[in-house]
Amino acid sequence: MTEQSFVIGVPKEIKNNENRVALTPGGATTLIMAGHKVLVEAGAGAGSGFSDEDYAKEGAVLVAEAAEVWARSDMIMKVKEPLPAEYGYFREGQLLFTYLHLAAAGDLADHLLNKKVTGVAYETIQLPNGSLPLLTPMSEVAGRMSVQIGAHFLEKFYGGRGILLGGVPGVPPANVVILGGGIVGTNAAKMALGLGANVAIIERSADRMRALDDIFGGRLNTLMSNPFNIASAVAKADLLIGAVLIPGARAPRLVTEAMVKTMKPGAVIVDVAVDQGGSIETIDRVTTHSSPTYETHGVVHYAVANMPGAVPRTSTLALTNVTLPYALELANKGLTEAITANYALQLGVNTYKGSITHPAVAEALGMPYVKLSDLS
Repeated sequence: MTEQSFVIGVPKEIKNNENRVALTPGGATTLIMAGHKVLVEAGAGAGSGFSDEDYAKEGAVLVAEAAEVWARSDMIMKVKEPLPAEYGYFREGQLLFTYLHLAAAGDLADHLLNKKVTGVAYETIQLPNGSLPLLTPMSEVAGRMSVQIGAHFLEKFYGGRGILLGGVPGVPPANVVILGGGIVGTNAAKMALGLGANVAIIERSADRMRALDDIFGGRLNTLMSNPFNIASAVAKADLLIGAVLIPGARAPRLVTEAMVKTMKPGAVIVDVAVDQGGSIETIDRVTTHSSPTYETHGVVHYAVANMPGAVPRTSTLALTNVTLPYALELANKGLTEAITANYALQLGVNTYKGSITHPAVAEALGMPYVKLSDLS
């Protein structure tokens, strides 16, 4: 082992029912073997099934208080964006590596800028082919969960229409409408079709619609995204899933309140894009796992921003698989060298030296955009 040169801190997540942890014990092993020190807040991995002893066996240092983890670490690894209770831990030059979703979090952005924290967001690290490698596994989880959740809340006891997603012989299945044919939408379609639902995906790219038609062998309907098609499909939907993402930007509002008013009483909306502001106009608040839904115009709205936190074991393992190589690069090289060598990682830098350094985030927040190269 080389001399320890970088301290990585893993605090316990404090968002409502967020049971994921940013680093598995195996991930800690990789960082420690590379010569770095890993601090883990006591109990951080418990929700994902990893005990303090699991981390200690791998050489991680257990720390009792979150404040100490933040104070002693060169880089903080988290799952979800810091909450107001954590803002006091920020300090100048600190490196924060997590999902930030700043387009819908102006207050957090202000605190990061005021403290000159370097915020590297999982969700805006982007490969040359346009893919988002650190968002993909959670999008897969959330897409699949959206159908499970929708089927659950369609039950009468939970305020739904009282219908079975796949129907039964002699009774038609539910209509599932998915806004967006990306990773979330594709995985939602897999689950919905598997349960026997009638599925339509609304997508703006003709090429993507052709690909979806090939993937699913014509078993789902594809519709070009425009106000007329969206309105027509929404009116027929038993379950409407919002699956639209523009990297770093606020989600576009595609479904108006007037469209929601045309939906059947007891229909269900699950908006996976709520952490980027939501793509349905009546998604006007973020809900939690402990109180996940509300009703507007007779329609059940599910707007939990950390859906994968409900399946933390799967989510934590999938997340560490993709974040660890980037964390190792940041720890081995430091920020400047790492982002110089890896342009995909450079796109992850949202805040640096008190400025917004991602154009889509700056536009969403109405703040000036400053190129990273101008801050070197």
